Amino acid sequence: MTKKKDYFNSVNSLIIVFTVLFLALIIWMPKIYLQNNIYYISKNINKLYSQYISLKEENKFLEQQLEKMKYKNQIMDSLILQNIQNRSNKK
Repeated sequence: MTKKKDYFNSVNSLIIVFTVLFLALIIWMPKIYLQNNIYYISKNINKLYSQYISLKEENKFLEQQLEKMKYKNQIMDSLILQNIQNRSNKK
């Protein structure tokens, strides 16, 4: 009879241990899942932010190039107009 009692005590102990382990996993799995999602989302945010900074700098560069081209175009137009006026005055 003591063997059966010891057997049931050990089986009950194992059931309790596995139940506690299972409950711990149920409690901790959402936390682990959320932490992983937060990590990967923040990684994506950092990547997008670095691309944003890069594109912002490229935009500044392109705006400067555009301003230079506009200025050059204005000067060329004024020179062409001046040249046309000089030719018309000579005739």
